[in-house]
Amino acid sequence: MNKPASVGSIESNFMLWCCAPFTNSMAHVSISKKICWLTFIYMVLVSHACNGFYLPGSYMHTYSNGDEILAKVNSLTSIETELPFSYYSLPYCKPLGGIKKSAENLGELLMGDQIDNSPYRFRMNINESVFLCTTSPLSEHEVKLLKQRTRDLYQVNMILDNLPAMRYAQQNGVKIQWTGFPVGYTPPNSNEDYIINHLKFRVLVHEYEGTGVEIIGTGEEGMGVISEADKKKASGYEIVGFEVIPCSVKYDPEVMAKLHTYDKVNSVNCPLELDKSQIIREQERISFTYEVEFVKSDIRWPSRWDAYLKMEGARVHWFSILNSLMVIFFLAGIVFVIFLRTVRRDLTRYEELDKESQAQMNEELSGWKLVVGDVFREPNNSKLLCVMIGDGVQITGMAIVTIVFAALGFMSPASRGMLLTGMIILYLFLGTAAGYAGVRLWRTIKGTSDGWRSVSWSVSCFFPGIVFVILTALNFILWSSKSTGAIPISLYFILISLWFCVSVPLTLLGGFLGTRAEPIQYPVRTNQIPREIPARKYPSWLLVLGAGTLPFGTLFIELFFILSSIWLGRFYYVFGFLLVVLLLLVIVCAEVSVVLTYMHLCVEDWQWWWKAFYASGSVALYVFLYSINYLVFDLQSLSGPVSAILYLGYSLVMAIAIMLSTGTIGFITSFFFVHYLFSSVKID
Repeated sequence: MNKPASVGSIESNFMLWCCAPFTNSMAHVSISKKICWLTFIYMVLVSHACNGFYLPGSYMHTYSNGDEILAKVNSLTSIETELPFSYYSLPYCKPLGGIKKSAENLGELLMGDQIDNSPYRFRMNINESVFLCTTSPLSEHEVKLLKQRTRDLYQVNMILDNLPAMRYAQQNGVKIQWTGFPVGYTPPNSNEDYIINHLKFRVLVHEYEGTGVEIIGTGEEGMGVISEADKKKASGYEIVGFEVIPCSVKYDPEVMAKLHTYDKVNSVNCPLELDKSQIIREQERISFTYEVEFVKSDIRWPSRWDAYLKMEGARVHWFSILNSLMVIFFLAGIVFVIFLRTVRRDLTRYEELDKESQAQMNEELSGWKLVVGDVFREPNNSKLLCVMIGDGVQITGMAIVTIVFAALGFMSPASRGMLLTGMIILYLFLGTAAGYAGVRLWRTIKGTSDGWRSVSWSVSCFFPGIVFVILTALNFILWSSKSTGAIPISLYFILISLWFCVSVPLTLLGGFLGTRAEPIQYPVRTNQIPREIPARKYPSWLLVLGAGTLPFGTLFIELFFILSSIWLGRFYYVFGFLLVVLLLLVIVCAEVSVVLTYMHLCVEDWQWWWKAFYASGSVALYVFLYSINYLVFDLQSLSGPVSAILYLGYSLVMAIAIMLSTGTIGFITSFFFVHYLFSSVKID
């Protein structure tokens, strides 16, 4: 998740951004009439925002004293199983008006979030201790379910004003922060389980009086602006923190049964004795209560997510990562510089010779110059190569644009599911680029546009088809487990509709544009009879597989934090640094692929096309192996074959996407390098 920037820097940056059209219109007096009109309309639209605004992630709510605030509940989650379940799958108290699901975006649904209303009701600045309900006697099935969820370390995820509940705990003398609280707990050396049935909430509030600063939000409430007219209405208290202390308290069910929802009860301290805690067993009636305390805080609303982004265990070790990246970049730079000097020396020597000497040199010497008549010969499975390059362009474009927007602060932690939703939308609309790249490469290889429709269809169905098959298999597993992580049938139809109604037509459009573009002309002619490739002491695929280690070196440290954010429920927010890592990865992939292509050409191996792709694409193999290593050594708590299959399935999708993206980067760089190299050679 992206760490919120300081208020002053955001305000000043957006002030400059908003007011830039005014200065630009004065400076460029001679621009065309059409651009003048566009500039004028733009100025009118944004003029009301030129006194600066924040972009903290969601629309700010202010509450007056006594205003009712309702908490929401998300799916139960566990790092032991990675299978989310509905909050109301357990015998918890239900809201008086019934369960109502919150509107969720595409990303939230795909991540397994199920946000419902809850009976937990707070009133601004009113400290109170409240009774919720007493359950019916627990049945055998409910006891079994509660015990299972407790021993699988399931967490209850509660949300107030878009902030997750945060819990503090002491572990080995270190203060640790977690989001959510456990369903229950099992004392050491005990077979009994105890349920959490009393919650002590601490709500941090900041008094807001309306400073004239306008606020734009991109969170779940949509876009909103607080204007001058709403200043008085905006004055009040804003929620800047939401903390919880979970307790297990044994109540007398006969006494509690006489109470009604929201009746006042006496405040209690969390008991340390087990006989005063609420045990989970058949025929037990469990009473749920909570108390809330409002505490004034100096934390301002744009900074309220800082506490979540500084959680113990989620800090990025900046020095370690930067040191590793600098070393890898330095080594890759040295290789590339040496390589450039070698090529320049070869070209200089070759061009200084006269024609007779060149012919004699061609007879005496071996190397890349001898494959001039075969270097652009059509590769094996050329259609598959075009399809994979098209999909690689689509995935790479999606990754770059998404990470740039996230680094600029548009993917706030408050905007649940927005990152995944944005990625899907970008992928759909980049189908045009994928179709264009695949068909233009097809035209370049074949010299004709025949078959471009087949290539475009294959581009639009290759990677999405693989993902669809894997996710469907995993979804059957989730359905059988009755997990909220399972994709609903309705969402399946939506995704398929987006695929065939948006992505496929755009890919076909891109393919059509590719047929209209000029094919890339080869600088040399291809001989009719292919040249024999000399035998080698070792297979070339060993070199190709080994080449993936250098790009992996730029990625693996950041990969650890990404996997931790996905599987251990930690917040990932250093998208600015991830953007640097991505750019460095692109450079290293390009270098590695070019170097290996040159090495293959030097030993008269003109079949460089697929080798160039897999030289950088082989990093995906190491990513998948690292994911297995992470599963074995860092996710030791993951229990059961179902969880392991889910983990490996999602890791496989990630590895395939990385292979297509990095392979495309390496291939395109190598193609233009080979084109430049042989266009520099004098050929009769």
